[in-house]
Amino acid sequence: MKSSARYRPPTGLSIPVITVLDRNGRVIVDEQRNVVRYAIQEGAGANIIFAAGTTGEWDKLDNLRRQLVASIAVEECRKLARAGSATVEAWVGITARSRAETLENLIHAIELNADAVVVAPLSIADVQDPVDFVTREIGAVYEERGRALPLFLYDNADIAAAGKAPHLHTRDVKQMSRLGYVRGVKVTAGKTVLGNYTRAASNFKRHGEFGIYPGNAYLIFDLFQPRRGMGGHIRHYWNRYLTQDALPHGVVAGAANMMPREWQRAWQVCKKTDALLMRRYAAILEECRDACEFTRVGKPYRATIACYKAALSDVGVCSSDAVAPGTPTLTEVERREFIRRFRNIRRRAAATLEPEWLSEWATRRPVLMRARRDG
Repeated sequence: MKSSARYRPPTGLSIPVITVLDRNGRVIVDEQRNVVRYAIQEGAGANIIFAAGTTGEWDKLDNLRRQLVASIAVEECRKLARAGSATVEAWVGITARSRAETLENLIHAIELNADAVVVAPLSIADVQDPVDFVTREIGAVYEERGRALPLFLYDNADIAAAGKAPHLHTRDVKQMSRLGYVRGVKVTAGKTVLGNYTRAASNFKRHGEFGIYPGNAYLIFDLFQPRRGMGGHIRHYWNRYLTQDALPHGVVAGAANMMPREWQRAWQVCKKTDALLMRRYAAILEECRDACEFTRVGKPYRATIACYKAALSDVGVCSSDAVAPGTPTLTEVERREFIRRFRNIRRRAAATLEPEWLSEWATRRPVLMRARRDG
């Protein structure tokens, strides 16, 4: 069996891309390609394209549509590599509601020659033992197909199946991390859970690195906060204590669908602990997060995926901002308000951030860059 032993988890920005649907729920292929290209930003955006994840509405799609968006992501990343522009990894989300469909998606990812696969064991309704499923059933597919793709665990309490624990047990992550093909975990949780997984990952020695990728992307502005002043030193050492003295390998940012270059630069300045630029990028990106919140019946309401799609439609990347049945939607009034907020944020970004790190759709970039030079 071909091994993944030489593989090293990439660092940087992972963008779980949205799925472009028409009003009948069909994937709009050309516009899905546009979404991937926009996220890549000609090599200045995503380091990793993650297809068929939570932001891609995997739990609202059937397997044919999951596999279609996976195929598009892999094809677009390969085109970029052949053009010599950049190397962007294509990770395929294989999680489905049943173990049988999940394994079908795994086989499809192998046939696509994806760079890696991502699975959320706690989201598969008929999987009772995550360790047994990843070890025995996924291992059997790898043995049969003669190739083991790098596999990343996906842990998100919001998508755990009914009756399942909200997070993987640390002991389970520890056990799975010993498998040669399990190369990391994407976790949407706080610093304490990240620290638990970092502790578990210390057992991953046989084949090298084990990547930890926080799904709460805004944590990077806290985790990489420079040690300045008494408060900065206290926060620094407390963060190191909670995260077992380890920083994340990369970041998974669903919001980067809207502003991929800005998120890529945010990751870079956080790694450099550039306090001034960290504050600038945090202000813009946190404002983007807040723009997705509305009030309904006196309570906060978020339609995050609908907002991402509305933003991409406004930028010109896609024409449809339809969401799958069951995904929180925006009213027409909320959509207009969100677009107003989003355009204001983009104007503030243009005024406060570095010009080369402003995201634009490729067909508009030459005109905008000329305007900036002439202006």
